[in-house]
Amino acid sequence: MPSALSGLVLAGGRSRRMGTDKALLVNNGESQLAMAVRLLRDVCDAVFVSTREDQVDEPERARFPQLVDRYDDLGPVAGILSAMDERPDDDWLVVACDLPKLSAQTLQALIDERGSEAPMIAFRSSQNDLPEPLCAIYTRRSASILRRFVDDGLKCPRKMMINSDTRLIDLPVPDALDNMNSPEDLARSQLKITS
Repeated sequence: MPSALSGLVLAGGRSRRMGTDKALLVNNGESQLAMAVRLLRDVCDAVFVSTREDQVDEPERARFPQLVDRYDDLGPVAGILSAMDERPDDDWLVVACDLPKLSAQTLQALIDERGSEAPMIAFRSSQNDLPEPLCAIYTRRSASILRRFVDDGLKCPRKMMINSDTRLIDLPVPDALDNMNSPEDLARSQLKITS
């Protein structure tokens, strides 16, 4: 019997480069966080929002089931490992909260590769052919791999994927994973900030 597929929206970042909480940016009347949760709910058995302890009561995050990071100073890997600690028998479809062009088509392309023996499934970046770790499937088999890298001092999920047996696939829409990290990215995207 295949593992359950749980969804995880990574929303525990500090948004330092953006200067405002990226999860709260509004796109077509809904926050980036709500949009990501909605897309995952359509394809996953359960969906959670990854947060830091000091974000738990933030109103938008509080609308959804949360998994609080159990690790410090690991960046996105803290959220992924915390989710795996909570539900170790699940595979995880992980997405960042700052992907305004994310679509059901993009997520389905990943899910269609789930029968692969690879512990992680990711898109090949349309810009440099490297793995896109923040819209990817981390199977339950990947937990020990991620922990081994962390134990060796590696925190970057992209480097973890590069140095693992990761199944890489092409993006169905080349700009589907364009993210927003800075005010300049935000200006180009024409999203609005919630008040």
